[in-house]
Parts: sequence; C-alpha cells; structure tokens
Amino acid sequence: MLERKEPELAIYLAKRLLGACVVLWAIITITFGLMHAIPGGPFTQEKKLPPAVMATVEARYHLDEPLWSQYVDYVRHAAVLDLGPSYKYPGKTVNDIIAETFPVSAQLGIISLLLAIGAGVLAGMAAAWYKNTWIDYAMMIGATLGVSVPSFILAAVLIQLFAFTWPILPAALWKGPAYVILPALALAAQPTAFIMRLTRSSLLDALGQDYIRTARSRGIGTRSLICRHALRNALLPVVSYIGPLAAALLTGSFIVETIFAIPGLGRHFVTSIYNRDYTVILGITVFYSFLIMMMNLLIDVIYPLLDPRITIDGKKEG
Repeated sequence: MLERKEPELAIYLAKRLLGACVVLWAIITITFGLMHAIPGGPFTQEKKLPPAVMATVEARYHLDEPLWSQYVDYVRHAAVLDLGPSYKYPGKTVNDIIAETFPVSAQLGIISLLLAIGAGVLAGMAAAWYKNTWIDYAMMIGATLGVSVPSFILAAVLIQLFAFTWPILPAALWKGPAYVILPALALAAQPTAFIMRLTRSSLLDALGQDYIRTARSRGIGTRSLICRHALRNALLPVVSYIGPLAAALLTGSFIVETIFAIPGLGRHFVTSIYNRDYTVILGITVFYSFLIMMMNLLIDVIYPLLDPRITIDGKKEG
C-alpha cells in the first residue's frame, strides 16, 4: 500500500510545485505591471538630482531600459533566487533584507501561531461542550471582541496596562523573551477568536453525528469522546485556515511591528511601497506568496492524517 502511494505522492507534489511556479510567474507579472503603472519612480521623491546624476543612477539599476527588458531581466534573476538590489538601501540586496528581518518576524509569528491554535482550539472545545451555558456565552463574547477589535488598538491597550499602569513588561523593542509577550498577544488575538469560532461550530456538528451518539451509548468518557472521536474531524476547517494564517504571521504584521518597534519583515513590506522600492516590493510579495503556497501544500499533505478517507489529491473516499 505504501509503495503504491509513494509514486502518487511524488506525482502530486511535482504537479503542485509546477503549478506554484506558474502562479509565482503570474504574481511577478501582475505586481511588476501595477508598480510601473504608478506615476513616478524610486528616485523621484528624492531631492532633485542633476540630469547627469539621475541618468547615471538609472543606468546603474537598469531603469533606463524598456519595461519589457526590465521585466525579462527580473524574471531571469528571480528564477535563480536573485531578487535584486534595493534602491533605498545602498549595498543591500532584497535577499539580504529578507535574511536579516524574516527570522525576527518568524519568531514572533511562530509564537503567535502556537498561541492562537492552542487557545483557540481549547476555547472552542469548551464552548461546544458547554453549549448554551455561561461558558459558551463568555467564549462567544470574547471571540466577537477578538475579531472586532483591531490589532493596533489591542496593542495600545496592552502597552498601557502592562507597561505603564502595571509596569511588568517592556513596552517595545526586541531584546529578549519578555519583549515577545505583548506583541504576540496583540498579533494572536484575532486568529485565536476565529479559530475558536471555527472549532466550536465544527465540533458541534461532529458531536451530532451518529458515530458520536453510538460511542456515547457505549459509555465512552467525555474526554475520550471529544479528543479521540469528534475533534479529529472537527479540526479539518481549522487546519485549512492555519495555512494562510501561518504565512501571514510568519512574514510579520506591519502595524504590530511598528507599534512595538520590532525590526521585522512586515515594516519593509509597507515602507517599500511608499518608497517605490520596486525590487523590495516584488521580492517580499514573491516570498510571501511562496510561503502561502508551501503552507497550503503542507496542509494538503496533513489532511489524510486527520481523515484517512481523504486522499492526497483532496478527494474523499466513501
């Protein structure tokens, strides 16, 4: 059985990777076109340069070439993972910027992701099991607030409470474990609320199935009933959501990173737009898109482990 599945898995992965390459090419093409459709350029916001100096700068970065030539040159370099130089950070390439800042965003993102999954699933389980009780109502109110309150407002409230009113945590910067707590809470709040609601609704649906009623009639305990029987199927929608969520959290949040003065990748993504740093915009967009596709691929591989009826290509066997 395993020998039969290995070629199927290899073929499936090859198809997905080929599809990912096509999607990345489309993203590069669309992003490249949108960037150059905006009036101005990377150096038009600077102090007006003499024409000779401007011509030299544009020639250095090949901005004096036709757009189709710039496009072909970028795609050719991107194919070998060379994302080009930054226009606003002399001496640095986009690869350097990602290598320096992504580990910071990834640390914060992983902690926030684990916090969101753990707290969200546990809260959803409690709300589903104690349906229509004060526990369920309290969890749903908390989830509504978590979804509704923007992360920058929550970040400001957390700083006010735990850095000034009760000064037990640092307000900003990135110098050690204590500096992770507040930004991780601010970043994880909305995903936690969404995962809690997904888990609750999916678990309620699973608890109403015939196999759960049969298991309950056989005297199976509450913990075993939820954890071993209902939760596995209930987690499928949560797992689908975790893919793009993980990519978003790992690449950082500009708002949260700005409020807490965290030197992560998120701030470069936005500053590059108003700086019109074309290569940084393209590089981070491609990197972010690649992460989303790899996370979705990983989720598709995990699906059959949660529900053996689902094959590796997403089809459900009877």
